[in-house]
Amino acid sequence: MVTLGDAGEVVNVKNGYANNYLIPQGYAIRATEGTIRALETEKKQQTRKIELQRKSARDLATKIEQMTLKVQAKAGESGKLFGTVTASDIAEALKAQGVDIDRRKITLEAPIKSLGKYEADAKLFLDITVKLNIEVEAEGSAE
Repeated sequence: MVTLGDAGEVVNVKNGYANNYLIPQGYAIRATEGTIRALETEKKQQTRKIELQRKSARDLATKIEQMTLKVQAKAGESGKLFGTVTASDIAEALKAQGVDIDRRKITLEAPIKSLGKYEADAKLFLDITVKLNIEVEAEGSAE
């Protein structure tokens, strides 16, 4: 892999290197006024797109912080579960509330093996993480 510069960066190289290797391999294009202008426009659009995604992630985070997820699980009389509550169980509970988050973005500090209240983290965007409030209840318990 060529490590000459980052994407969108203008770099001076010898003509032979550009014509014989970089351009045919698709690693570079000629820096004309039109391509530089198009690149700047594309960067602005990407910045806008990232800001919109960040805003929607913040809105989703405020919605999730107000929720308490109720997860039903089979449990014994002592309150110990017959298994564990996993990130996929939490993702299903979120989906039931109308929030779709991938289970791989949910992290539990320790496996949930008994009834009670717990917290987990969900990464919504690059720099936005939200705390999930989870309440594990026995299946068939009266609400």
